[in-house]
Amino acid sequence: MDRVDALVIGAGAVGLAVARALAQSGRETIVVEAENGIGQGVSSRNSEVIHAGLYYTPGSLKARLCVRGKALLYALCASHGVPHRNCGKFVVATSDDEVAALRGLQDRAAANGVPVQFLTAEEAQAQEPALRCVAALSSPTTGIVDSHAFMLALQGDLEAAGGMVAFGSRVDGARLHDAGHRVRMEDGTELEAGIVVNAASLHACRLARRFEGLAPEHVPREFFAKGNYYSLAGKAPFSRLIYPAPADAWLGVHLTLDLGGQAKFGPDLEWLATDDPSEIDYRVDPARADGFYSEVRRYWPALPDGVLMPSYSGVRPKIYGPGQPAPDFRIDGPAHHGVPGLVNLFGIESPGLTSALAIGEYVVALVED
Repeated sequence: MDRVDALVIGAGAVGLAVARALAQSGRETIVVEAENGIGQGVSSRNSEVIHAGLYYTPGSLKARLCVRGKALLYALCASHGVPHRNCGKFVVATSDDEVAALRGLQDRAAANGVPVQFLTAEEAQAQEPALRCVAALSSPTTGIVDSHAFMLALQGDLEAAGGMVAFGSRVDGARLHDAGHRVRMEDGTELEAGIVVNAASLHACRLARRFEGLAPEHVPREFFAKGNYYSLAGKAPFSRLIYPAPADAWLGVHLTLDLGGQAKFGPDLEWLATDDPSEIDYRVDPARADGFYSEVRRYWPALPDGVLMPSYSGVRPKIYGPGQPAPDFRIDGPAHHGVPGLVNLFGIESPGLTSALAIGEYVVALVED
């Protein structure tokens, strides 16, 4: 049986970043990917935002890994020529009762070491004349990135360090053992590895239940939430990202930009009845745009009728359900579940893309403890 030092399941942004870190630490590393290309799942269906780290509980994995990952991501973009732009973001209050939410966000950003500036309506509108607000919080370290170019850079670094990606390799399950884990593919072949990292995103919980030797209580229940995006026909009136003041675990219908300057709105929040990734319908219902107009006009009153076009959708791999508080990332290493060399990544939704390089560092530290 073929044996490698480390095997990573899933060639999305996080899986590739973890594999890169393992390979650069001197381990023979293989990524097994069910699809025929990198980033075909969650990583290809997101806002491509480089998050600053404003929203997350101080001291949490999300806060620490987002802030660290942001710095690493900007550095990698610069060193590898990955297209990106540090465009900044305004989080806006459109009523007096939302100003308190901005102040709370300002305090949280300070606790996370993230620079922000509180702006009056006049100060914000001087920079973004189309904006309507009563106050805004400016986040100068927020940006946008070409996520596919980022993943290509990760793959290139992985291969330069001696690692590889095996496409069309769908994992069926694994037998976990102290002497080496045997990972079984759907075609019946097996690979043995001392380190196994489950970075299968939407499939992570379902797959972990097929790991013989991992107690069931260490696998959370998965919930899927679809986010629909609509593109703006015509030129965007803003030069930076615009987010409404946050409410609960949802950041609202925000305006993001791509590197070509095209604006898109979303995602909304549509809880799905299924927890089976094969049953997900990614089509965007044009009728859902109706609810976007009223949300967007709170901060952009001049949004014309009929200019929002269905674009694409993504599904968040959540480990909590409707009405429940959003938990932290679950990066479960041997200290959590007692299985040497196994790391399960559960609930790696936003800010997973921003955090990817820091997650790679974190996983290497877990398996070296």
